[in-house]
Amino acid sequence: MRVHLLFVGNKFIYNKSLQEYVVRKVEQNCDFISSITYFKESDNALFMHLQTELASNNTIVVITTKQKFSTIGKVISTLTDDNQILKNNMLLPSECSIYEDGSYLLAYNDALVNVIHIDETQKLPNLLIQKQNSYATLYIFEQTEDALSLVLNPLAHTHDVSIDIVNIIEGYSKINITSKKYGDISNFISGVKSQLSSYVIASSNIVAYIIEKLSHANKKLSFAESCTGGLLSYYFTKNNGASNILDGALVTYSNGIKENWLAVEADVLEQYGAVSAQVVHQMSEGVLNVSEADYSISISGIAGDGGGTADKPVGTVYISVRSKTKHKEVHLYLQGDRNYVQYQSVLYGVKMLLLLDKELFFEI
Repeated sequence: MRVHLLFVGNKFIYNKSLQEYVVRKVEQNCDFISSITYFKESDNALFMHLQTELASNNTIVVITTKQKFSTIGKVISTLTDDNQILKNNMLLPSECSIYEDGSYLLAYNDALVNVIHIDETQKLPNLLIQKQNSYATLYIFEQTEDALSLVLNPLAHTHDVSIDIVNIIEGYSKINITSKKYGDISNFISGVKSQLSSYVIASSNIVAYIIEKLSHANKKLSFAESCTGGLLSYYFTKNNGASNILDGALVTYSNGIKENWLAVEADVLEQYGAVSAQVVHQMSEGVLNVSEADYSISISGIAGDGGGTADKPVGTVYISVRSKTKHKEVHLYLQGDRNYVQYQSVLYGVKMLLLLDKELFFEI
């Protein structure tokens, strides 16, 4: 199902948190969003755009404000030679038969349009469109895209499914699987696991998967962050159930805080610098001791845009992961702006955690 998302209203352009909330909810209810288009409240191009969309076989989701809700209905009624009537205390096109508070669905020729109103601090009303395809997601680690293609493409052909291989970071790929008419996703996944069992996780949300695994094992996790500034913590706590496995995390930007909170040795900081394998090693040990957790991740680096040197340019990042019996440190040179370097650092930390304890996280 190809979904075209239309935002109508100034607040959806400038209120990023509201915009992102709506996109998340739409993505949960659709196979994927093909395009997102924004219109200011006074944009006359909206009429022509809706006319084009209604002439297609697309599925359209129109998000607008409560104030503009009936205006959008009037435009759609004009385009479909319809008129608005009062249903459930809402002015809706008369041909609309499916509706709830703040949301209605209209079928016109081969197009579907779901119009929804929301304002800031409100809950998004229900989407009335439904997913049309069966789909699933795999995460595969320590494999190149070429190697994955050699394994996955023949299996996809055998089981009549479509796949998209997306490389997230080096050695960390996401496989989106969609069933064709006679496709068999379950057998495709079984075939992948039989060949790559120690590298495959079947889940739509990798962090939710980690939370579930640690919860069932009654294990805890803690973080010590520097250049990511709490992003790693947010990456986990935005998921339900994070409180089951995360007691806390420390953002330790200055050397003094690293010493006082994490017991990083002053001479190690002086000799190697805050951005070093030696320091993240002690950070991960320190936060594990402070929290009495079972696993820890620590990150220190130079996210940019300034602050780099010839020896440690912008994008230099060190990460340490640790359990009570094992630890591993890596040295990375990451590309991109400040936010992308931070985000990549978090993804590498997650990947390293999973690979540190394969017996817990992978079906071996």
